[in-house]
Amino acid sequence: MEIESALVRLCEPVLSEAGYELVRVEVVGVAGRRTARFFIDTLGGVTLEDCTAVSRMIDPVISRNRIFDGPYVLEISSPGLERPLVKLSDYQRFAGRKARLKLRSPIQGRKRYTGRIQGTKHESVIVEIENGELANIPMEAISRANLVFEWK
Repeated sequence: MEIESALVRLCEPVLSEAGYELVRVEVVGVAGRRTARFFIDTLGGVTLEDCTAVSRMIDPVISRNRIFDGPYVLEISSPGLERPLVKLSDYQRFAGRKARLKLRSPIQGRKRYTGRIQGTKHESVIVEIENGELANIPMEAISRANLVFEWK
């Protein structure tokens, strides 16, 4: 988590200035064989050219700041149709869309919620679940969340 936070802190301003949104960073593997996965988005969607451009932008930043103690692999991709929801602003942006949330511990007896995002209030997400019931879920309680693709 420490490495991921450092990568976000260093790379997010660079990407933002170039018109990209940094959705999420994941680092997997063991020391000396790490993979850094960057999930990016842009208003027009992410192309292969975008992934190449972002890789060329951030690889020197990562190398210059010696984030890894050995070689690493850099992967850049779009967040996909069922994009992760990471920041409070994601829930505001995607209000009206269906989402799946996994919680760290149960709220109202449940650890998993699927429903339509109604918006946010303070530091909580409001989700409409079955029968029109609203669940008010604090951001710190959410361990993982993503949009649910709906065929129309």
